[in-house]
Amino acid sequence: MHSNVVIICDGKFPKTEYPRYLIRSADFIICCDGALRKFMRNSTAVFGEERLPDLVIGDMDTLPMSMQKKYSDIIIKENEQEHNDQTKAVRWALNNLRGIESIHILGATGGRTDHTIGNVSLLMEYTRLFDLDGISIEMVSDNGTIFPINDTIEFECGPGRSVSIFTPDNSLKIRSEGLEYPTDDVVFDNWWKATLNRSIADNVRLELSHRSMALIILD
Repeated sequence: MHSNVVIICDGKFPKTEYPRYLIRSADFIICCDGALRKFMRNSTAVFGEERLPDLVIGDMDTLPMSMQKKYSDIIIKENEQEHNDQTKAVRWALNNLRGIESIHILGATGGRTDHTIGNVSLLMEYTRLFDLDGISIEMVSDNGTIFPINDTIEFECGPGRSVSIFTPDNSLKIRSEGLEYPTDDVVFDNWWKATLNRSIADNVRLELSHRSMALIILD
């Protein structure tokens, strides 16, 4: 059983305690391609000793050939270019690991801006591409947590926390409870329209007018 899976991308490796705790407590760790180098540089600081991830996956375009040969027993090379390495890692985990309850994606931000935007937006696509019934998927960095939703949701937040909402669906209406600035009348015709809000209750409830895709970003 692999209840808690961590996927590490080749962006900024986390420095703060919470994402590093997620790495230490993971049942299975997957590195995307060149992220193996960052993982190995930081493994002693995270675990107190040097160790390897359980798997490395990707097209290997950013991992030196010397490392590909040295760690070939934990590498899966996927050359197809329809999906990025982050998506390949999520797909492999869902297809091959039993009992997954959560997937935490780390190191997906902090690098190139276009990579960051692409990686974050893919969280929404995963709610359509994969069967995530009962599985939570989050992107965690030193700066906060990002998770996708596709229907009405209530989540524990705590008062005073920064909450931003993004959606590509400009027909979507989101009725909110527990936020300082209600989103009921927001027209989602640009990305900034529901950013920089703040929770004023222990729980935040977002009621979607119809099933769609949206991202929640918490600080």
